[in-house]
Amino acid sequence: MDKLTIFSGNANPGVAQNICEELGVPLGKSEVTRFRDKETQVKINENVRGKDVFVVQSTCSPANENLMELLIMIDALKRSSARRITSVLPYFGYARQDRKDQPRVPITAKLVANLLTRAGSDRIITIDLHAGQLQGFFDIPLDHLFAIKIFEEYFKAKKLKDIAIVSPDVGGIKRARAYAKRFDATLAIVDKRRISDVDAEVMHIMGDVKDKNVILVDDIVATAGSLAEAASALKKNGAKDIYAAITHPVLCGPAQERLEKSQIKELVVTDTIPISDDFKFNKVTQLSVASLLAEAIRRIHNEESISALFE
Repeated sequence: MDKLTIFSGNANPGVAQNICEELGVPLGKSEVTRFRDKETQVKINENVRGKDVFVVQSTCSPANENLMELLIMIDALKRSSARRITSVLPYFGYARQDRKDQPRVPITAKLVANLLTRAGSDRIITIDLHAGQLQGFFDIPLDHLFAIKIFEEYFKAKKLKDIAIVSPDVGGIKRARAYAKRFDATLAIVDKRRISDVDAEVMHIMGDVKDKNVILVDDIVATAGSLAEAASALKKNGAKDIYAAITHPVLCGPAQERLEKSQIKELVVTDTIPISDDFKFNKVTQLSVASLLAEAIRRIHNEESISALFE
């Protein structure tokens, strides 16, 4: 492991430190600061020549600053003769801009993929992409990990009975089906109509949730509009306790107010994105993805198969 080095930007320093503790290696020494005019400044403070380097950085809010930090760190490592550079993005920002859904708009997810590759990244590790097809945007190897095992362990420890797994929209059916199989639970889907980028209206529930303990599963919770509306509709259809298992806690705009007023008993998320100190919602639980990422890094460094982590 003497050839393995892990660095971190300012987005996920806690996750990076936990990964290092799991692997028994020190966190790489670097400085990621700002010049007075707010330009990003990066300096690698140790020798990385010939080393297998992993850079941990989510492109979450502030997305542009975190993305630039990552790109500049990759460039600095490339110019320092690192043997291989793997970008570890627990959360891949701009993932929702993955297609032209109206005239004269960009496909920003593809642009970001190109930037990461052009900067010098040799490989990507990420968790729960917004759409699996995003893997095809990269011309370098991408390892797409899933947080399902983390949530499975947490909820099975609660020993809930009569569970129904619910997808808050039609697009999440595949994810919800995987959860339902793990929990040996029934499956339901919320049919919704999106009014705007912050509001959604539930049309009806497809599936039986009456007298069930419901777990809503999704990849991202941003303004929590869909989540709150879905929870309200589920309650009206006779659901008992309603939990939400969401991988990436973007939590912006009116999310806090909506969650406080919602029927959700507990919001369970991961630490792919650090929760802001300004976010005050006492029914949120944050689980760590460090062990999952550490195992992926260990296997990649040792040139071992990581297919078991994709299940």
